[in-house]
Amino acid sequence: MGAAPAMTDGRFGAPPGAMAGGCLAGARAVAAAAAIHEGFLGHQARYREVTGRAPDRQRRQDWLAMQRDGVERIELYEDAVDGAVAEARERLDAHARCRDCWAGMRDLYEEAVAPRPDAEQARTFFNSTTRRVFGTLGVDGAIEFGGADFERWQAEGDPVHTTYPYPGSTEGLVRAILETHPAGAPYEDVGEDARLVAREIDACRAATWGEQGIEAADVLDAVFYRNKGVYLVGRLRGGRRLMPLVIALVNVDGRLVADAALCTVDEASIVFSFTRAAFHVDVAAPARVIRFLKSIMPAKRVAELYVSLGYAKHGKAELYRDLMAHLEGSTDAFDVAPGDRGLVMVVFTLPSYDVVFKVIRDAFAYPKRTTRRQVLERYRLVFRHDRAGRLVDAQEFEHLAFPRGRFSEALLAELREAAGQSVVLDGDRLVIRHCYAERRVTPLNLYLARATEAAARDAVLDFGRCLKDLAATNIFPGDLLLKNFGVTRHGRVIFYDYDELTLLTECTFRDMPEPRTPEEELAAEPWFHVGAQDIFPVELGTFMGLHGPLREVFLGAHGDLLEPGFWQSMQQLHRAGEVVDIFPYRPSRRLRPPAD
Repeated sequence: MGAAPAMTDGRFGAPPGAMAGGCLAGARAVAAAAAIHEGFLGHQARYREVTGRAPDRQRRQDWLAMQRDGVERIELYEDAVDGAVAEARERLDAHARCRDCWAGMRDLYEEAVAPRPDAEQARTFFNSTTRRVFGTLGVDGAIEFGGADFERWQAEGDPVHTTYPYPGSTEGLVRAILETHPAGAPYEDVGEDARLVAREIDACRAATWGEQGIEAADVLDAVFYRNKGVYLVGRLRGGRRLMPLVIALVNVDGRLVADAALCTVDEASIVFSFTRAAFHVDVAAPARVIRFLKSIMPAKRVAELYVSLGYAKHGKAELYRDLMAHLEGSTDAFDVAPGDRGLVMVVFTLPSYDVVFKVIRDAFAYPKRTTRRQVLERYRLVFRHDRAGRLVDAQEFEHLAFPRGRFSEALLAELREAAGQSVVLDGDRLVIRHCYAERRVTPLNLYLARATEAAARDAVLDFGRCLKDLAATNIFPGDLLLKNFGVTRHGRVIFYDYDELTLLTECTFRDMPEPRTPEEELAAEPWFHVGAQDIFPVELGTFMGLHGPLREVFLGAHGDLLEPGFWQSMQQLHRAGEVVDIFPYRPSRRLRPPAD
């Protein structure tokens, strides 16, 4: 294209005379690029406005409003992209699919957004518009931003954290952190909180650092809100060592109280888990915050960290780029994922990459009665719902293109036979029109078959806690077979098969009627009416597939799950608008014993 128009503070200046390739739609292309830019700015302003409500929601203990804000934020992106695409098409008119125009628009847009501290998200927003217009397979570097464009981290600029030199005591250090981090409600007793948090820090430091002392703490200026929890996130420094520091706060009768001090990489990673809803955290420079978080959780994917901050679309883009980079540096083949074959999904994975890909089958075998549309709706429900640390984040992808040679013959055959509507061979590429990507975990049935007695017992106990946590967030899994649950690398049991998932409040939990005659007692089919949403909890123990000692362990701790009363009481809480406490750390890590 010709010389780019002058920019002032990211604004688009005078149009060039002509675009590349002889296209004479220069003025239209500049206007279209400006419209996309305005769409992005509008989205960011609205996103931060909604996120900025969190301190007041927390102060007022308005947890339902916090959850509604989370859903509203999710919907902002698609609305903004829809608006930007419509504006760009109107301005381009007959040139709406002119590639020369879009190539020029890309360069204009880059000049406008490059100085921004959220430039990486601005580029993803532009890509979303181009892909909506062109239905791009893979990446088209001529009209959208590629991997190299996103590697330009915003290193310069104001720091996103505050550094606290060690004042001679850990208690004094913690007090300084708390006093300079307002988090909605006022603190109940900063001094007592500082003492309790310092006790945990000193114990962890002694256990991991030995004689090495603390020299300073770096704490992110942004405060992290999620449901009933508030989190101050930082790191402790001593010599060449780093230690995570996550101070968890809760609102007790309108006053903030320190609830836990988490100082290990695993504990911090669970707080930022891919099984939890996004934080409400207002950050102007996401890439710098991500860099800080990577310093305390080096194994955590950049994609997952973006999702945890609420930037799901950019997180998905980062996951795609990470996968493509991995494919370039590896040689193993995609194959059918370990575990029982699903009746609804074909699930495959790359052995060297801890993600599974799920493609909806063209037809579902008996006894499945769900439809493709219902499956899509249930995955959308999970995307918008509080995942409570028990539901895997499923990233929805369209028009993925993979090298055909990286697929095993068995997998290729299964995909073409079972999911031909979603999969097509295009020369040396395999194109997947629609799929979900999830973190790979070990199916619970396989885990129990291989685990030690102690590990299997722990997993069964957490399986019960998983069901109760899901119930606490108004979710009933539907299919309680062990193969539909998995175990993470942290030993947590999670649920990942959503094709029969439903809201708990839409179910009817019933006692099993007593037979009135010998014929009824011996009948092969139910002799009483069973509604579509009827659930008989007494039968859940059979459907789970636990046997012998593990079944006894489960019943001993979670026998109430086989009674209608448990589920009905949870329904009453949800209908009354109650939000149940679910925090990303064990009860034993709480600084104070819970009130009676």
